[in-house]
Amino acid sequence: MSLSATGIISAVDDCVNLFQWTRSDISSLHSGLSGSQQESLQEHVSRLQGGLQRLRDALPAMYDLIDRAERRGHDTRVENLLPLLKDTVNEVEDLLDEAKWYEVKAQVEGNAAQSPPLVEFIDDFIQGSSFGKLSHVQSRLRNLSNQLEILGLAEATQHVDRLVKPKTGYLPCEDLLFCYYKELAKVMRSPTNSKRERATSLANASTSASANNQFSNGSRRISSLPVLVIQGTGGVGKTTLARRIWFNQPGKPRIIWIRVSDDFDVKRLTKKAIQFCTGEETTTDDLDSLQRDLSKHVSNKRLLVFLDDMRDDALKENGQCWKRFCAPFRDVRGGSMILVTTRCSEVTEGVRTMEPIILDGLKGDVFWNFFKLCVFGDGRSEIDPELERIGRSILPKLKGSPLAAKTLGRMLSMDLQASHWNSILESELWELRQEEADIFPALQLSYMHLPFYLKRCFAFCSVYPKDYKFQKARLAEVWVAEGFVESQGGVPIQDVGCQYFEDLVTRSFFQMVPGGYVIPDLLHDLAQKVSEHDCLILRNDSCFDKVPQDVRHLYVLPSSDFDGSNLLRLCR
Repeated sequence: MSLSATGIISAVDDCVNLFQWTRSDISSLHSGLSGSQQESLQEHVSRLQGGLQRLRDALPAMYDLIDRAERRGHDTRVENLLPLLKDTVNEVEDLLDEAKWYEVKAQVEGNAAQSPPLVEFIDDFIQGSSFGKLSHVQSRLRNLSNQLEILGLAEATQHVDRLVKPKTGYLPCEDLLFCYYKELAKVMRSPTNSKRERATSLANASTSASANNQFSNGSRRISSLPVLVIQGTGGVGKTTLARRIWFNQPGKPRIIWIRVSDDFDVKRLTKKAIQFCTGEETTTDDLDSLQRDLSKHVSNKRLLVFLDDMRDDALKENGQCWKRFCAPFRDVRGGSMILVTTRCSEVTEGVRTMEPIILDGLKGDVFWNFFKLCVFGDGRSEIDPELERIGRSILPKLKGSPLAAKTLGRMLSMDLQASHWNSILESELWELRQEEADIFPALQLSYMHLPFYLKRCFAFCSVYPKDYKFQKARLAEVWVAEGFVESQGGVPIQDVGCQYFEDLVTRSFFQMVPGGYVIPDLLHDLAQKVSEHDCLILRNDSCFDKVPQDVRHLYVLPSSDFDGSNLLRLCR
């Protein structure tokens, strides 16, 4: 459990009555104790109350220390201490949560002299392990904070830590799509005479009747689906283009969208395809039965199959896995196709049936104009020359990635001071060893400069699997329940949580998709990195032995491997 800073202060203040009741009723609750024993117990109660109050006073500073430590994530010494500090702060929150629980229980069951909650509070909390834990966490906090101060984190960092609405609105995905229009026009043989024609041809790209790309809207059946591949590095915009084709399909073909990632399991993918066709999960595990079932659902239908983020394991068994997956689609109608997005050139060559779309990232003035749009929106024709100089120096570090431009650009838009922009340009994170197209430093900088309350909310989302569709109100409820949301005057706390969500959307940490929001893949990788000691996803039976002892949140993916006895192993 977890409480926000405001909630913790409130919890300790609310517990004042609990300590008063306990001190006044010790003699009646424990009549068998001698006078000296009762005095000793009174002293324990006072020490416990004082200790909790000191922890309450220290927690806001500990939150700030965590925030500063995360901003120094490139320092290995700080990086090693950070999980220990987070774990200790979590223990503090648990202690305060536990005291608050006894307070609520005493209020509900009554605070008379023989109140069972007060007896439990004395026996379990004061005389039990919690009292010793209090001294332990106080000692750990002092030790860790001293070590971090020695490493240069004694001074608070000046930064804005409140809800800030940027001057830019949501960035329309059309702006990115038109940046890539030349690639689309080249492959799809579409007209390029005007902006209106570009928009129309983009919407109809996947069903162009050109003989060059093998598509047809006729009623004839085809023996195998044409396969178009969009290839590019992570964050370059592959899925954005694929989703645009989905949004604008004329004639209402049957849509099947499957996230493949690093698990090209034919049975799993076939089940997902059937679920898209029927709206229901299938319980059959026999592959032959599953494929016959899928074949019946797609027979004589015009079909659009999207396989998102396909990896090279799709080509295992000399390509037989890929052929088995495609087998049920032999009897679909003309105009059908498979669209694959991938980072791997091996996948492109192994599955394509036409010229692929290769996205190498945005370049030159196109990228600069896109970056300016991310920072300033479309209502600003001129920018400060100094900011332009710094911005153009930052641009090569973003490797032509639209995702990096959006997330870092939105962060820069929150503070238009040249000193802030220079601090980003001169960050040591850019010096870390990385692959040629790696944009992780840019994403990490965007995360590091989030307000602390948004960091907690975003990092927690790593407990959900990739491509999970979030609902704003539902996720806000979870954040509130976890204690991540600070109350703001008379605003309902649920509404504040929704504001947090909107702020993360505005900063491009969430992306709108049909039916909800998703976290882009590379940002999900970032969330997993910053929360690796707190959150874990159990994917199969072998994961049970890898659960860290200090993990706080678990997400168990549905699997036939899991049963009651498996889950009981988590109790350790």
